[in-house]
Amino acid sequence: MKLNYKRTLLVGLAFFLICLFWQAYDNTIPLILTNKFGMSQTWSGLIMALDNILALFLLPLFGALSDKCKSKWGKRTPFIAIGTVVAAVAFISLSLVDAKQLVKLENVTPDKYAESLSVIYDANPQISVPAEATDGKNFADALKDVFSIEEKQPLQEIISKEKFASIEMFEEDGKTVTDDYTKYVIPSRNAYAWQQTAKSPVTLVFFIALLLVVLVSMGVFRSPAVALMPDVTVKPLRSKANAIINLMGSFGGITVLVLGIIFKTGNAKNALMSYTTFFSVCAGIMLLALVIFLLTVREPKWAREMEEESKKLEPEKEADESGDKKLSPAERRSLIFILLSVALWYMGYNAVTSKYSVYAGSILNMDYNMTLIIAQAAAIISYLPIGIISSKIGRKKTILAGVIMLTVAFGSAAFMRAGSPVMLMNALFALAGIGWATINVNSYPMVVELARGGNVGKYTGYYYTASMAAQVVTPVLSGIFLDIRFTTLFPYATLFVALAFVTMLFVKHGDNRPEKKKSKLEYLDVD
Repeated sequence: MKLNYKRTLLVGLAFFLICLFWQAYDNTIPLILTNKFGMSQTWSGLIMALDNILALFLLPLFGALSDKCKSKWGKRTPFIAIGTVVAAVAFISLSLVDAKQLVKLENVTPDKYAESLSVIYDANPQISVPAEATDGKNFADALKDVFSIEEKQPLQEIISKEKFASIEMFEEDGKTVTDDYTKYVIPSRNAYAWQQTAKSPVTLVFFIALLLVVLVSMGVFRSPAVALMPDVTVKPLRSKANAIINLMGSFGGITVLVLGIIFKTGNAKNALMSYTTFFSVCAGIMLLALVIFLLTVREPKWAREMEEESKKLEPEKEADESGDKKLSPAERRSLIFILLSVALWYMGYNAVTSKYSVYAGSILNMDYNMTLIIAQAAAIISYLPIGIISSKIGRKKTILAGVIMLTVAFGSAAFMRAGSPVMLMNALFALAGIGWATINVNSYPMVVELARGGNVGKYTGYYYTASMAAQVVTPVLSGIFLDIRFTTLFPYATLFVALAFVTMLFVKHGDNRPEKKKSKLEYLDVD
């Protein structure tokens, strides 16, 4: 029995375009919401949580609907085709609405910019230049002194200058007071953007409406795309096939990050760039992958062939297949602590993934794309050694080691600022990628290890409920802290990951050592 690698790669195109989209979405939407519309991190986090809220309902719904579909194209393909086309078109439309908002922020004279900001400053001093920095000057004049700008210089040019990584402020006691890009330029720029949004909220309404269309359309085909591989692959080969699918997904994410480097989406001075070309290229690649998928994947035929092969194999039925034996009190406690650990490390990790693109430009003055590529590459490379280690020392100890790595990485990143070594930040994210892979490979199997043959699905639901609930809460909660002080991102993440280490210590069951894989490729079969 041999896996058809070509067929599996073609099936994996669906997962490729899913991961490509989510990487682009997670990196750019927070930037648009805060830089273009001037939203607070709290409100931005709430909107970023929408996809996880919708996923709780859409994924099981459309997974079940695709099970009952009897199209000539197969059960899953119609959902993949329709969802991808709508998502791609809506994604491009998002960039057009973003460009419409950008017009409001361009070609604004310094006097008009400063005047608008002074109104906001009087209403809420926390979101603009502090009063002590003005040294008794009129706010508008003080702001012009800060920026050292010519009277007719457009706002787009004002905020793009690299000199704002360190701004010379006013003379105080004969000494030049200096402050950074984060404390003055970004809050001032965002305050102005929010004022323009408040004056005419129609653009924001259109943007949110299109965002919902994008999220729903992605939810339409995510479950069907994941279910397609088992539909066309016999059970003994699914581990290898899923490894290929995961690699295709990683390639999709890395493709977006490479495009981000090309289009310089992570460059701090491009905070007010237009994303139309970038979104169009991403959507174009999604549609190209879909066309190849539709021209090459023969779902009904491959599904019939899989059923015929499965009948020939005549696998023995597992004992207690329909059993639903209750857990002992000790096992129940272990399950609760495992699920609590899952929620806690997702609280920390997802806060970073949903806010890092904003943080990198605001605090680090650093391109986030290369850092995230290194993190993904480190994770992929580490899957094989992680699998070997966990088979020797057990899943719990391996997870604890991963939690320590993630805690050290996030805790150290908390001290990084603009001007810190880029290579050091890349090394910390490589460590974070390895730590997250170590956790991810072993956590889900620990949960289902407590299940009996007939209720694996129920325990899978427990796992995803814990992880999705955390991803609903943490963008909002972390946003609240970021609004208070922007540099709280990594301390916040470090705290929750460290708490997960404590809860994992109380887990006493589900720690069976995984069997050694028959093929090295199977170590990339990440749940």
